Amino acid sequence: MKRALALAQTQGGYVSPNPKVGAVLVKNGKIVAEGAHQQYGGPHAEIVALKKAGSKARGTTLYVTLEPCSHYGKTPPCVDSLIKAGVVKVVAAMKDPFPLVAGKGFAILKKAGIVVQNGVLRGETKKLNENFIFSVDYQRPKVILKVAMTLDGKIATVSGLSKWITGSLALRKVHQLRSSVDAILVGSRTALLDNPSLTVRLPNYHRKDGWPLRILLDSKLQVKPVAKIFKGFSKTLVFTSPQASLSREKALRHKGVQVFRVPLKEKMLSLEVILKTLYSLSVRSVLVEGGAEIHASFLREKLADELALFMAPKIFGGPAPGWVGGTGILNPSKAWVALHTNVEKLGEDYLLTARLRK
Repeated sequence: MKRALALAQTQGGYVSPNPKVGAVLVKNGKIVAEGAHQQYGGPHAEIVALKKAGSKARGTTLYVTLEPCSHYGKTPPCVDSLIKAGVVKVVAAMKDPFPLVAGKGFAILKKAGIVVQNGVLRGETKKLNENFIFSVDYQRPKVILKVAMTLDGKIATVSGLSKWITGSLALRKVHQLRSSVDAILVGSRTALLDNPSLTVRLPNYHRKDGWPLRILLDSKLQVKPVAKIFKGFSKTLVFTSPQASLSREKALRHKGVQVFRVPLKEKMLSLEVILKTLYSLSVRSVLVEGGAEIHASFLREKLADELALFMAPKIFGGPAPGWVGGTGILNPSKAWVALHTNVEKLGEDYLLTARLRK
């Protein structure tokens, strides 16, 4: 199972919204074949291993990091192939929490006479696919607030300049973080001031399906179609209000941008509706890159799950903007609390990651 986990981690490609899965076929104590799920829409780990094994798969034990699927999705059910191949035992790390599977795969295997064992290295597997599991459990994407800031919490100078607060190693880490999520989200103010591309710029990054998605919250459709967020291969989704201009929406749709109208809540777009919509599109995780009011909204609505704070050893001072806007809190006992914090040094900068207590 450790080998299967290693395959899922090292050979598992950009498979989200699917989980990363590794599989190893063993007979008489020797590995016959192995595989990993490498691309969304491509063959699952079990099928990769079965194809490598061919007729040698008969009589083997399969070690797999997740319950084999039992439904038709992008690919046929894995359980059918396992039964046909003559696998005699399946050892899984954990049950698939996805409702279309959720124990059904194990039941089909048992009915076919295959011995099933579950729960081997379950904790390690949950950590590997925590975004997938969180999303299924909470029926919404996991939300990670990402910030580049100074030691005094500023995200720009008093003149509004923000490039670049952190150095090259931190910037590379940002792109690695982007590559690990399904969507990157900003508000209209950030889009207007910074004109970000919100793309993954890493060598050998080969995801070609337009993910991670770029998400823009723009209640008045102020960001023009010529902005960088609408250019390039990556797909862009815009969430706006029911009152926004129809002609501006038409101009965006003409560029292939998906536009969703959602209700307002306290003069802000309903984050709950936005996350529910993204979940329906199979988005498992969202990296929120600002601005300050967007961060404050996710915190206020208790919809922020993790933090990724990139901190430079600099001090801007003055009335420069901080990374959390809103009205703030009155009582220290009501503060949002970061738990399980971890600090990583990136050249002269630091990355603090943490989970948020709601």
